[in-house]
Amino acid sequence: MNTDGPLEMLIRQLAALPGLGPRSARRAALYLLTRRKTQMQPLAQAIQQAAELVRECTACNNLDTADPCRICSDPRRDAGQICVVAQVSDLWAIERTGAFKGRYHVLGGLLSALDGMGPEQLRIPTLLVRVKEPAVREVILALSATVDGQSTAHYIADHLGPGSNAKITRLAHGVPVGGELDYLDDGTIITALRARNAA
Repeated sequence: MNTDGPLEMLIRQLAALPGLGPRSARRAALYLLTRRKTQMQPLAQAIQQAAELVRECTACNNLDTADPCRICSDPRRDAGQICVVAQVSDLWAIERTGAFKGRYHVLGGLLSALDGMGPEQLRIPTLLVRVKEPAVREVILALSATVDGQSTAHYIADHLGPGSNAKITRLAHGVPVGGELDYLDDGTIITALRARNAA
């Protein structure tokens, strides 16, 4: 089998995507090739258009065809609230709920010495500049409850510090809606107990 042919190149490219290994990539390639006109060609066009038109918002680092993005340029959004997330996928998850009406700041990852991710590799310096704007009242740290997520949240909170006018808050952690205590790990139960609210 020719390892440099177009089919093998397609399989290698698909296998490099998150969640797809070599076997899944082969299945996806065969699926696309047997449906060239209905699936493969529209997919190729969509990839080409996205590569040409989608860019990072210079204000919040969201992905959009406009700069600033639609969220940053929407006058109905509350410019006084900035929700800090690690990745664009986290922004999409929050937007899906429709519960947040402020603006965002996408860091592009989390602090991690093992992965060589320091504050300069992330977009922490630009966040610190944004938070100095007089309109900003609250910074919501919507970062994961992992060691890297929590260390990133501590770093940001320490660097915003007492000189900032903005209130610094974090997402609540604890028992998920519909969750049964018997199935939760100890860390989740401890966090839920510490962050309990009045009934």
